Amino acid sequence: MADLQVELDTTAEAGDLDRPPEPPPISDPGPTSEHVPVYEPAPEAVLEAAPGRDPARAPDPLRSARALLAAHPVADGYSGLPWALRALPWYDLELGDSAVDADVPRLRAGGVGAQFWSVHVPESITGDRVLGATLEQLDLVKHVVDGHSEGLRLARTASEVADARHCGRIATLIGPARADAMGDSLAALRALHALGLCSLTLSGTSWAGPDGLSPFGEEVVRELNRLGVLAELSGASEATARRVLAVSRAPVLFTRSGARALRDAPENLPDDLLTALGAAKGLCLVPLAAEQTGSSIREVADHLDHVRRLAGPECVGLSGTYDTSAAHPDGLADASRYPHLIAELIERDWPEDDLARLTWGNVQRVLRGADFAGRAARERLRQQQARTG
Repeated sequence: MADLQVELDTTAEAGDLDRPPEPPPISDPGPTSEHVPVYEPAPEAVLEAAPGRDPARAPDPLRSARALLAAHPVADGYSGLPWALRALPWYDLELGDSAVDADVPRLRAGGVGAQFWSVHVPESITGDRVLGATLEQLDLVKHVVDGHSEGLRLARTASEVADARHCGRIATLIGPARADAMGDSLAALRALHALGLCSLTLSGTSWAGPDGLSPFGEEVVRELNRLGVLAELSGASEATARRVLAVSRAPVLFTRSGARALRDAPENLPDDLLTALGAAKGLCLVPLAAEQTGSSIREVADHLDHVRRLAGPECVGLSGTYDTSAAHPDGLADASRYPHLIAELIERDWPEDDLARLTWGNVQRVLRGADFAGRAARERLRQQQARTG
């Protein structure tokens, strides 16, 4: 079986990028000589109560959290798994793999129903090599999902995500990708979309920089809308973010952004931008990353409270940032721990409707919005061509 697994899931065939730089460290490297699934969910009997919480009541919110996630699973806004897998000689996500943070058993234990798999490549890869590296990541995602079809299914729209869930699969959405993968070519963007790309990060290019969007950058946003690809703005300048909010007819994403008022990290958002995001009905996915949102579950919950208050309950979601180089808060070490965060929010008296939006509904809303904007843009173009044809 081990020999067969090496044949099926070797990462070497995904491309060597002409000796690329070393990939970022995986947060839970695990054993390298022998991959034996070691994941075991923590029994409720030994769960720690948070400071100041009555231990006798601790299991109740956790059971409520698991029940809520059974009905409204987590749509996780950012996973670094594709790049992490490149460092492994072989892997088995279906049975479980201690070398990653988010294999299928952990995702199921955490109540995860969908994930965005980032095809970002390291900033050290530049120029023409960015497109080639991104294409290799897209190919790897499809290979991995095809090889784990009992647990995973590719999706790109809200209806496909729902279908995957109804079939007992975890929906895998491809993206975000770096904007410089498309260079200055709308044709390259269309090709990436045809290969399944769902989201593009608008930063780090000549047309989306510190001074905002250039006229070509605005054309990129309009083409994203037409294609139904989500504009992603984590790490973008405030000028770019505000202009995209003004130009885009579809909801936009911040896949890894907390509240700057609580922690002054570069990718976190100031209060006025959170308010503007809420007015535009975009989505801020709060990362489970200690550098951005703190070292404890309570601090992450503080960010969720803050974003919900300013942007509104329809504009906040979750981003695990698992299998990236990010350190995670205590108690949120891997994807199985989502129920503990939801239990904390239950203790804070979040209404069930708001929790359902946080975990599942808001991502579905944004995906539906992107699809609707794309259909409307294509219909306008068809009518225009009919008038001038």
